[in-house]
Amino acid sequence: MSLGPDAVNALLWLLHQAQQTGWQWLDAWGLTQPLHGQPGWPFAHRLAAEYLLNEPGQSRRLVLALAALLLLSLLGALAWRWRRARGWLAGVALALLALTPWPEWRLLVRPTVPTAFHQSPNGFRASSIVQGQRTYLAHCQRCHGADGRGEGPDAPGLAMWPPTLNGSLLWKRLDGELFWRIRHGLQDRHGQSTMPGSRLSDQQIWDLLDFVRAQAAGQSLRQTGGWMHPVPVPDASISCHQGSRQLSSLRGQRLRLVLTGGQGPVATEDPRLFSVAVGQDAADLDCQADNEELTQALAILLGVPPQELPGHQLIADKFGWLRVRGQPGAAQWSEDDLVCRTPGMPNPGNPAQAQASPADGLDAIIRRIDSEPVRPQRGGFPH
Repeated sequence: MSLGPDAVNALLWLLHQAQQTGWQWLDAWGLTQPLHGQPGWPFAHRLAAEYLLNEPGQSRRLVLALAALLLLSLLGALAWRWRRARGWLAGVALALLALTPWPEWRLLVRPTVPTAFHQSPNGFRASSIVQGQRTYLAHCQRCHGADGRGEGPDAPGLAMWPPTLNGSLLWKRLDGELFWRIRHGLQDRHGQSTMPGSRLSDQQIWDLLDFVRAQAAGQSLRQTGGWMHPVPVPDASISCHQGSRQLSSLRGQRLRLVLTGGQGPVATEDPRLFSVAVGQDAADLDCQADNEELTQALAILLGVPPQELPGHQLIADKFGWLRVRGQPGAAQWSEDDLVCRTPGMPNPGNPAQAQASPADGLDAIIRRIDSEPVRPQRGGFPH
């Protein structure tokens, strides 16, 4: 019997934390080399979380193998202490070695790069998304296309057609692996270049990755009506009654972003939500963000031109993930407004799964996002 999804995610999280901790210890002992402002990963491979996700049976084998190794260590300690029992302890150890369903160890690692565990210094800021858009338009769109679908004007003349940046590609690699590919380029299995390296600065590359992820979210929302992967609230400065602060400081409470300036009724305060008016035509809400970069970043995330933003509303959960989109002209909230769902969450648009909605649609949405949190994955690892 295979492990359930929650158990597999817990195992992957522990493995990721173990790798991160090992990396930090190696750096503390001076066994890593600084690279692009952060310690480099000194090994040519890392744990292959993607394989464990695709082969859940191997997760069970890995758990059993780790338990067997722990028992073998215990047996070794007992044999050292109780010399008279070494014979039967050795027999138990041999039986354990023979009966344990060991995983295929060679499949549990994958090649990686020295910047594999580097982390972006940006924190997914609105300013970095906008700066990344400028870099993308100047250096990437001729091959990857203005919409990231890989259909730019120079794409037909390349040795290999560029992949779409709007699918799961960005989530199959760690941030540091993507950083390395942009800096050093890509090669096919014969060593031929399929994408040249770049002369962008480290900061430009991190900004570019923020924009590409934001653009992928916007394209997904336009095409499917939802986000395939969780999207955080872009950080930016806001003005509140108590003074200036950052959107990221509001983690721990439900956040509503109200895009002002459109026609129709102005959103009012709601005690269940901390509300921020985004735009110059501010509503009388908790805070105001008269921030052009935040407006541009939200337009990218929603996949709409900036002039179509007024009237939209976004709700984030207590962990800072955007979960709900309200569209201009909508009089009431409903569970159809959920655009980021946990796996297996019913789709209200499916008649077979539809249920009677309470009169207060917002209350139903809040219950859903509170009881069904999401967790993103990078390179197969939960984050």
